Amino acid sequence: MSEEAERLAKRLAQATAELESVQSAAADAERQMSAFASSAHSADGSVEVSVGGQGEVTEVRFLDGKYRSMTASQLSEAVLSTIQEARSHHSRMVRDLFEPLTRPSAVMPELPGLELDWDRIVGPAADSLPEDSLPRTANDRLRDEIEGDEP
Repeated sequence: MSEEAERLAKRLAQATAELESVQSAAADAERQMSAFASSAHSADGSVEVSVGGQGEVTEVRFLDGKYRSMTASQLSEAVLSTIQEARSHHSRMVRDLFEPLTRPSAVMPELPGLELDWDRIVGPAADSLPEDSLPRTANDRLRDEIEGDEP
């Protein structure tokens, strides 16, 4: 085997090992995410909302009977804003879990990070994240370069 062929075989083995490592990390992150639960309390302490693995509301609790003295609009606002807060917290946890997988490989810089479908991963909670808080994909970077070109 020539020196060039040996070098290419070594690079291919490195790339294969890196890909297997990323696939394993992604599967592990998905398992961890399925166990995620997040809760939030309303600012006035009247409501607690829990969300599950995809940001779905799993429980709404009314605390200390405070809801009895609230108007319908106050209670509605407390519930809705607390759901939003619980989903935002959940989305940040999921983003932090998966974000390292979106980076290019440190071992093989030629290998880009994974492009993730955040809507599939986070579900309805993806809408609660600001657009600039999600990792940028290769398509986003390419779109920026194309839009930056002058005609």
